[in-house]
Amino acid sequence: MCPMDSLYPETPLAELAWLNPRELKALQAAELNCVRDVLLRIPRRYEDRRRSGADIASLASGETVCLRVHVYAAAWRFSYKRYFEVSAGAEGDPHGARLSLRWFNMPYVAKLLAVGMNLYIYGKVREFAGKLTMTNPDFEVMEDEDAGHRLMVAAMGGPRMPAAELSSGGETVHTGRIVPVYRNISGMAARSYRSLVWRILEQLSPEVRPAGYDVAPTYPYRQALLDVHFPAEDELQRKARLRFALEECFLCQFRVAWRRKRSQGHPGQVTATCDAYMHELLEHLPFRLTEAQLRCVQEIRADMEAPRQMNRLLQGDVGSGKTLVALCAMLLAVGSGKTAALLAPTQILAEQHYRNFCRLLEHTDVSLSLRTSGRADDSDLSLEAGFAADSTPRIIVGTHALLYPGNRPSNLGLAVVDEQHKFGVEQRESFYAAGENPDVLVMTATPIPRTLTLTLYGDLDVSVIDELPADRGEIITAMRRPGNMKKIISFMREQLAEGRQIYIVSPLVEESEKSSRASAVSELSRWQEIFPQENIGLLHGRLSPEEKDAVMSAFHANETHILVATTVVEVGVDVPNATIMLINNADSFGLSQLHQLRGRIGRGRHKSYCILLSEAKPGEPGHDKLMVMCRTLNGFEIAEEDFRLRGPGDVLGTAQSGLGAVRFPEWLADMRLIHRATRDAAAILERDPELCLPQHAPLRDLVRFEAESRVTS
Repeated sequence: MCPMDSLYPETPLAELAWLNPRELKALQAAELNCVRDVLLRIPRRYEDRRRSGADIASLASGETVCLRVHVYAAAWRFSYKRYFEVSAGAEGDPHGARLSLRWFNMPYVAKLLAVGMNLYIYGKVREFAGKLTMTNPDFEVMEDEDAGHRLMVAAMGGPRMPAAELSSGGETVHTGRIVPVYRNISGMAARSYRSLVWRILEQLSPEVRPAGYDVAPTYPYRQALLDVHFPAEDELQRKARLRFALEECFLCQFRVAWRRKRSQGHPGQVTATCDAYMHELLEHLPFRLTEAQLRCVQEIRADMEAPRQMNRLLQGDVGSGKTLVALCAMLLAVGSGKTAALLAPTQILAEQHYRNFCRLLEHTDVSLSLRTSGRADDSDLSLEAGFAADSTPRIIVGTHALLYPGNRPSNLGLAVVDEQHKFGVEQRESFYAAGENPDVLVMTATPIPRTLTLTLYGDLDVSVIDELPADRGEIITAMRRPGNMKKIISFMREQLAEGRQIYIVSPLVEESEKSSRASAVSELSRWQEIFPQENIGLLHGRLSPEEKDAVMSAFHANETHILVATTVVEVGVDVPNATIMLINNADSFGLSQLHQLRGRIGRGRHKSYCILLSEAKPGEPGHDKLMVMCRTLNGFEIAEEDFRLRGPGDVLGTAQSGLGAVRFPEWLADMRLIHRATRDAAAILERDPELCLPQHAPLRDLVRFEAESRVTS
């Protein structure tokens, strides 16, 4: 490619004189406004349209090929529809085998093709009425036909094709090469968009540089763009993607390293000067903390004893005892004269934490308060009074209500966020702002692959509870088909007769014409008919806080024996007596969500059973996913398998918003790239802590933009 009038990444598409208004409007509607936007819109896949070298006579029906052919005849035809047909064969062989090329609903093709032309064609061969045919094949006119053909079309009053539509510099765009395939843009043909990318690359300035820090100066940026869009070989597009993935990974890890460096320098409160309350709690527990819990408590305590702000992630599998570790940390803060507050994502979970804390601390003089939108226990206690006031609660548990004036705790020494990914960045920051650089402990029971932990939480110190309490009952997981329901119901009767309780989970609240999946409302009626003698409750997200509270209270007290629910029970619901969970349409859930749901059982001493009801067949993705659930109870192993099955982009889900737009998600699964990017970022900050050197100006702009956008953990 030879650049003509040079384009630059910041060049607006509206300045491209050869781009027609209709296509410009379609591009702008897709939020593609400048050359950079187009160049960074990477192909989603590639088609190998290189010439197969096959002889027409040897072609078989169903074969997809790219061929160079000569046009021997061209005419309009009519059968059930009018179409334009070309009879093509090998150049210089007028009596040889023929291939019939047919275009339906594409009248402009008749103005572009004529007898005597040489073409590259790409498509699938079919046998029709004894003739080998291609329907609506992609084609390009050979370079030697370019000038004369366009003059002929112009003389006939037809449209003059852009050079890139035909060929350029002897190279083809749509055939005879590895061709990029992009996601569709409404209002713009795929062929037209591919031509646009080609022409932009053709005119791109050779001096173009990446917008940020150049991680691969020996691999010219312009060449990498060409290789990722129009690779001459498969290996080149893989090499280019690796180069861009490293760049994206580096910029992400640099932001993480910068935040970590800044947070480590923040002065903080010393919030672990007295451990009397914590030891009192541990002495009254009917069990001993696991070694993993004790290790995490010590790691957290060491942070709280230091005069800098703690920023730590507590990661543990479902049922591993994270909340008890967090309570130990909160008691350390209380013993040091500070207030500790726990922010939970739902009212059900906040109330559960509050009840558990009240039970565990009933032998102490630590005052507690609950603040949610629906309830405010101990509402006579003032949250805004000074700590010296006897009426001030020392431990506060709440939901989003804690973010509003009047509910925000004063003298906050420790801020704990449960299931932190359920909250937005600004919500978490608003919570932390209730104190003066309080220590921060965030918790998650969602297993995260190791590579994502380094990326999403690389600016936090991480404590992992990788051991379950010894007193937990065994959980058996099995996949069953709907035809097994008689046996399943019989087994449920046995468990109910022993005094156990049951969850029945469905993906929908109500029936939908658009989906055949089970709904909680319809399931309620069904199970009331099956077990008319049992008390059956219904729980879903559309109930009011008061209704949810009443349903869960009844289930906790074993007044309700079967709870029909949606995934609202996924987080934090703790009923040790529940031993069966039946999940309808289990293959419609993600692996991590299934693992969270299964975590609601096996919380007591009794043996528990998770039944995955599905019609998925062996070999189907849904079946493979459920087999993973049957094979292991280890949440971290499940997270890695989910990562492998679905890929990084899907697994990230809402967490991806913390990374921005990830164009090359493959680096999220590549520990080598993450380690290299982390090492390079650390080396730069070690050499130039304030990013004063001229070559680090793009990085300085990056972190300044992040600070202005308040993109922090």
